[in-house]
Amino acid sequence: MTTETSTRVKRSGGRAARKALRAAPLAENMRPVRPGLSGGQYKPLSEANVARIHEAALQALEQIGLAQAPPSGVVAMTAAGAVQGDDGRLRFPRALVEDMLALAARDITLMARDPKHDLHLSGTRVHYGTAGAAVHVVDLENDDYRESSTADLYAAARLVQHLDNVHFFQRPMVCRDITDNFDMDINTIFASCSGTTKHIGTSFSDPSHVAGCFDLLHMIAGGEAAWRARPFVSNSNCFVVPPMKFAEESCLVMEDCIRRGMPVLLLSAGQAGATAPAPIASAIVQAVAECLAGVVYVNAIQPGHPAVFGTWPFVSDLRTGAMSGGSAEQALLTAGCAQMHQFYGLPGGAAAGISDSKLPDMQAGWEQGITNVMAGLSGLNMVYEAVGMHASLLGYCLESLVMGDDILGQALRCVRGIDVTEDALSIEVMRAVCLEGPGHYLGSDQTLALMQTEYIYPAVGNRMSPKEWGEAGKPKLLDAAIARKNAILEKAGSTLAPDIDRAIRAQFNIVI
Repeated sequence: MTTETSTRVKRSGGRAARKALRAAPLAENMRPVRPGLSGGQYKPLSEANVARIHEAALQALEQIGLAQAPPSGVVAMTAAGAVQGDDGRLRFPRALVEDMLALAARDITLMARDPKHDLHLSGTRVHYGTAGAAVHVVDLENDDYRESSTADLYAAARLVQHLDNVHFFQRPMVCRDITDNFDMDINTIFASCSGTTKHIGTSFSDPSHVAGCFDLLHMIAGGEAAWRARPFVSNSNCFVVPPMKFAEESCLVMEDCIRRGMPVLLLSAGQAGATAPAPIASAIVQAVAECLAGVVYVNAIQPGHPAVFGTWPFVSDLRTGAMSGGSAEQALLTAGCAQMHQFYGLPGGAAAGISDSKLPDMQAGWEQGITNVMAGLSGLNMVYEAVGMHASLLGYCLESLVMGDDILGQALRCVRGIDVTEDALSIEVMRAVCLEGPGHYLGSDQTLALMQTEYIYPAVGNRMSPKEWGEAGKPKLLDAAIARKNAILEKAGSTLAPDIDRAIRAQFNIVI
């Protein structure tokens, strides 16, 4: 072998080694972004203002209270110390709220069918996922809005199963192809569980549907005992109708779910300027007060039951009254709510990532990016509606879900922050490159070692130079998203075992 040939072989071997290092699979704790990274760097509220909001919420509960609790709720909460006035409203003494906060579950885990997807809700650990009740699908391939179907929900669940930065799947759209509400609730759970083994959130349209839906969940889990040991579905429960009223049927659903061992999301979704006060701080006050009433309710029924403090105040465009989910005000509301969750030490969730744009365009990009980054930096445990949601919650887009995985990757990288270590600050690599080496860091061992652990790369985002882009046929972002969506769906099948699938279909009216 000649010297020249030997040199080429060595260079080839070096390139191969570097390529292998770049592509080497990483342990979960070495990935640049992952579930449960700690946020909390961004705090729009001072400590004094957090305390003022807490005090105002306690005053609202003592002086205004909540109306329209169902009789069973009245019995439970008055037994715990709530006071029902002559006007029928339940009022909550400060001492009662403090006692129930002491009982409330903290550092909870929302479990998944696959334990590797469990969500550990403590401190400022951040998780992103879907949610909502969109009634339309944004159909990019036909440039149209159409009614959402069970097949669309199943497709969304299968996509989430294969998108690393989407950590949970709460039902994002309604099965509009099913007219019977019980069948709709059943098929929502079935499509979600068939599509993903990540934690799932769902709601029930009527209290009478809960028992039958739990029959389905027990079949999927392998029996009631197995379900209670690892409840992999939570109840997204709009237990209040803002301002300051209980939603009677939803409360009955919540009571039943608690008794059956299902975690609950206590969801208060007032709209600032409409069903919540217009000032951002006051909107947070009302949401906190309503969710504190929920904490009393839950712990009066079952002390320590796992519940997510779901302050979800939304924003109105005060010129028209229309919702403005992608606004800067929405980002501030969500971040402020995250601070209140941390003040109470409770697992919390709120909304971010909603776009008011009808399509996944530049407006959608800035709305989804800004609100998701701010939610993550605030340390929000559960960021709901983070991907795919358009038209102020009316439209859901599968391609946007795929592109949103890239957005969430960038958001999580911001949440992770800058690692300042002895190795990172050492000037030895600088000395070697500048004084002894090639004058650049492209091939250094440090650069190669950090390619995957320090940096994140988009799956559909394009970083080509203009020349490369032209030579590649000028690929468009939406085309890349459509291609990735189709590639995932072509390979992604049901996550349910065939025998369980057959047994479920024999017992229930399954439409997919």
